[in-house]
Amino acid sequence: MTGANIENGPLTLDLAFPYRLLGAGKGRRECLFLLHGSGVDETSMVPLAKRIAPDAVLIAVRGRIAQEDGFRWFERITPTTFEQTSIHSETAAFAAFASKAAGRHGLDLDHATFLGYSNGANLVSSLMLLHPGIVRRAALLRAMPVLDKVPATDLAGTRTLIIAGAADETYGPFAPALVTLLSRHGTEIDARIVPSGHEIGDPDAAIVRYWLAGSGVVT
Repeated sequence: MTGANIENGPLTLDLAFPYRLLGAGKGRRECLFLLHGSGVDETSMVPLAKRIAPDAVLIAVRGRIAQEDGFRWFERITPTTFEQTSIHSETAAFAAFASKAAGRHGLDLDHATFLGYSNGANLVSSLMLLHPGIVRRAALLRAMPVLDKVPATDLAGTRTLIIAGAADETYGPFAPALVTLLSRHGTEIDARIVPSGHEIGDPDAAIVRYWLAGSGVVT
């Protein structure tokens, strides 16, 4: 688990999910909600987010399910099958959290980007499908479909970036199904493949930065 330091800001514990707020108080309008992958904590996404949008407010959130020395967002059965009750309960809790955190810090969810990696990206896609209206813009890194039953959600007016790894043997084969699923529900999709495995790095940061610029987000 990544250790906390002063650059990551203090950990706030009084809402449903622990989180750190970075870059607030400088009149910034754009914000990124950061959802980490399995087995780490909220600080792991901060360096990537700073490369993507150095002038944005960052809300780095910690999943509530313990895994090894870190955390995840919902229970898994196998690496590619997941406990559905856990997905639904944790997604509902996060929907309420996002609204409360935005209200507390004067942030507009219409100008927020939800940046998720692996298990965190899967939470974001579930949030879009189960609680429409919270997420208007999502960047999903190494994601896959996780819901056994998908409601008839209308995602018109939302924009989604999906980045898969060409050598990602676990999640990579499922990326086309996620693209199809979210497209059918009406989101505007930009799907990319980078020559890496499940890990993320500079190529992902560059793609997300360019995509945000095309969304009208000053990065």
